[in-house]
Amino acid sequence: MDNMLILLFFLLGLIFGSFFNVVGLRAPLKQPFVNDRSICPQCNHQLKWYELIPILSYIFQRGRCRHCHKKISYLYPLIELLTGLLFAFSYIKVGLNAEMMTALLFVSMLVIIFVSDMAYMLIPNNILLFFLPLFIVMRIIHPLDPWWSSIMGALAGGMIIALVILVSRGGMGAGDMKLFGLLGIILGFEKTLLTLFLSCMIGAVLGLVLLLLKVINRKQPVPFGPYIVVAAMTAYFFGDAVLSWYFNDLM
Repeated sequence: MDNMLILLFFLLGLIFGSFFNVVGLRAPLKQPFVNDRSICPQCNHQLKWYELIPILSYIFQRGRCRHCHKKISYLYPLIELLTGLLFAFSYIKVGLNAEMMTALLFVSMLVIIFVSDMAYMLIPNNILLFFLPLFIVMRIIHPLDPWWSSIMGALAGGMIIALVILVSRGGMGAGDMKLFGLLGIILGFEKTLLTLFLSCMIGAVLGLVLLLLKVINRKQPVPFGPYIVVAAMTAYFFGDAVLSWYFNDLM
């Protein structure tokens, strides 16, 4: 039964991952994504159902549009696969309980933000506003212990990034500040601080690697959202173990 449910959540993740690609690419441009049919971004040809099968269509078409034969971004199958794996892992890690819906919503928002920030270096307000009431409701249904940790996390996340923006004069964006405020509702105070620390560490390490490999230069702007996404998922799924290891084994 467990294996069947894991497979089910994986398949659901593949399907939703395909949709999240569309949302992440259209939401920052305020383009409709619910009723409009998917099109090739190169030639604007309306895609058929068999061109929209997650991962398989990309493989069968050899990563190219069937009509204009231009390359399809590797991000499409990558996001589909990652979402499938994250949905399945959410079930494995959390199980079928009240927190499961929170986990799926959390993963969904972060995947969409990853796509939009990678594509436009922008975290859309309309996405954050959509998930805000959902996260508040989920934390009312399944509160943290203590319950006020969500409030402290939201305040700390937003205020710390606001301070960074003021001190660095634009080193981070307003989207990062709003995102951290939203993350605080789900993660709570301690895990929000852990997310901030991890995102800075991941950004510093990957930034150095990319500089050494000459993929980017020193003056080239790099989206910070993907680092926050990875750090937030790490804090959500493994934060208790990381904090316990730090405070009990290292302190």
